[in-house]
Amino acid sequence: MKEATSELVRINDKGEAHPVGVVASRRMRERSGAFRVLPAPDHVVFMRYTGEDGRRDAEDGAIVRLAGEITAPAALCDIIAMLGHTRWQGELVVLSGEVRRSLFMDYGNVAGAVTSAVDERIGAVMYRFGAFDDAQLAQIVERVEAGGRFGEVAVELGLLTPEQVFHYLGKQIEEVLYAALSVEDGTFFFLDGFDPERLVSRHALSVSLLLMDGVTRLDEIRYFRQRIPSEDWVAVKTQLSEPPGAERRALYDAIDGKRSIAELGRETGLGEFETTKAVYALTQSKHVKMSRPRMVGGPEAVVEAANEALGTIHKRVDAEGRGTELRTTLESFAVGAGIYEMLFRGAGPQPDGSFTPATMVANVGAVAGGDPEHYLKEKLHEYVGFALFSAGGLLGSEAESVLGQELECLLGSLQPRG
Repeated sequence: MKEATSELVRINDKGEAHPVGVVASRRMRERSGAFRVLPAPDHVVFMRYTGEDGRRDAEDGAIVRLAGEITAPAALCDIIAMLGHTRWQGELVVLSGEVRRSLFMDYGNVAGAVTSAVDERIGAVMYRFGAFDDAQLAQIVERVEAGGRFGEVAVELGLLTPEQVFHYLGKQIEEVLYAALSVEDGTFFFLDGFDPERLVSRHALSVSLLLMDGVTRLDEIRYFRQRIPSEDWVAVKTQLSEPPGAERRALYDAIDGKRSIAELGRETGLGEFETTKAVYALTQSKHVKMSRPRMVGGPEAVVEAANEALGTIHKRVDAEGRGTELRTTLESFAVGAGIYEMLFRGAGPQPDGSFTPATMVANVGAVAGGDPEHYLKEKLHEYVGFALFSAGGLLGSEAESVLGQELECLLGSLQPRG
């Protein structure tokens, strides 16, 4: 549990409860009033609000029909399946940290969903499925901040029809349910009944079908992650002459070697999961290969990452009094390789091993083709790798191994795409 100690409450031998952690204190302050302590197992305290009379009245809140702990992904599958089978009507609340999700169960269907997770809000869902572009999203957000509702604003601006908004609200229900199934540490409560006024729109999505899709999705995404670690990775077409079949042709045509999985999902309207699934199939058929995410910040960010790695290497070697040898070795390597002389001209290296990003980016235009970021990654990954190898020769293999572990993430970010 991520906030275990901050959620602690201590009950003394007088029966007095005192919050120990800050989260526990906040939660108890939010629930000031008279609560009834209900019978429970010895290791559980179950209280519900009743007011001073100790009686459960309609105004005291919904009846808790089910409650429990979530300790692993997919732990809710049996609970949701039972709710669908019994056709109970009520609100399934799933809590994980500070995130609260509610699914409104309606006689074997899911009628709606509410979430506090930012990436599951209706605007985020619409954006991920390509309902509008960045400029249009900013236009909607500006109106929403002034007091409008997201879907209504999108319709008023002529960006979506009411039918499309209804469709995306259904997509949001799916996303919230799938996210709830993914929770691995939290609690759930099933509250009897719900207020229909809380629903933005009323859907009738089959619990059994949603659950079947959700379980399949959980299983498949773990499988896909072996080859596509995240939605930030980039699909690149191979030299295979035959295009894929019609089923994946639109997605294949949208692949340009620059768009990430998330961007392709927006471009095609498939969303991230279906895009991941389809791209994985294209990797299996050898039509595409996966490339590491592009760096935020472009070519200058590549130089800055290399600077951070080089600074660490030089500092470690300088501390052992062998910095001059390292600098001489690196200078010989750069001169011998030829291309580095043009790339480094006027940019360095400085005494700490670093380079001036803006100058190097300007230089790369004279020696690289149409993708300066890829070219810089290729050359600087090689240069930093040689610096690490040289440091190992000066400090010993054990020190090189320690340095390599420290710089693993930076070297990974410099790894060329493809």
